[in-house]
Amino acid sequence: MSASLLQARELVVNGVRSPLLEGAPAGADAAEAVVCVHGNPGSSRDWAGLAEGIAGFARVVALDMPGFGRADKPEQFPYTVEGYSEHLAAALETLGIRRAHLVLHDFGGPWGLAWAAAHPQALASVTLIDTGCLTDYRWHYLARIWRAPLLGEAFQALATRSAFHLLLKHGNPRGLPREFVDRMYDDYDAGTRRAVLRLYRATGAVAELSRQIAEVLTPLQRPALVIWGRHDPYLAVQYAERQREVFAGAQVHVLEDSGHWPFADNPEAVQALVLPFLRGLFQGTS
Repeated sequence: MSASLLQARELVVNGVRSPLLEGAPAGADAAEAVVCVHGNPGSSRDWAGLAEGIAGFARVVALDMPGFGRADKPEQFPYTVEGYSEHLAAALETLGIRRAHLVLHDFGGPWGLAWAAAHPQALASVTLIDTGCLTDYRWHYLARIWRAPLLGEAFQALATRSAFHLLLKHGNPRGLPREFVDRMYDDYDAGTRRAVLRLYRATGAVAELSRQIAEVLTPLQRPALVIWGRHDPYLAVQYAERQREVFAGAQVHVLEDSGHWPFADNPEAVQALVLPFLRGLFQGTS
């Protein structure tokens, strides 16, 4: 078996420690990188398979965001879209990345796109996996539970491993690998449960936030790839084509038998789309 192109290390940003996956081919431009941002619940390890492929032709980084995975989960961190956007900005500055190709999933979409809107000249491209600008979005059923005082706490307290597995059968017709779900649950400790409640309660109208981001990003017309699982129960597949409203030239692909985590339930299909898209962009700038 060949050696992995990825290395695992730790990154500390403003006192918050995060595991980091990083890789690059020899001679890669360290200032331009693919930056993978997970969602809720998630971690840098969500991206390991995809990042391994990217590392063959470009620098790639993926980190656990505060409150998730094995990152620190401090009480005082601002668990808001703005807080995460600013944390991502500080992480990229620490890593010496001045031009980013974003690969985003779930809540990583608002975090990463808010960073892009604040740093438009640093944005090179976007890959949106079941996320994006959701300009008429209404909260899904789990979000409504998490946003409700007392009900959210009760729901989190009842999130046992078996309940977690049962819940994630909904909207995932291919099924998710057991080790993937177990890893998410292992990371879903008291700190992450608190972070989820604070994040969803601090995030107001997603539609308005998306409109503000779209006003900045639409004129840029950056290259974009959109991948969506048709059966996603949280972010409806109708939003896939809607991403062209912000990224007019976007390549849009709907995976017919995938759910909210296509990179987990059909990694081969996702890699077959993402790797050529990004490789073409890096070859075009070499």
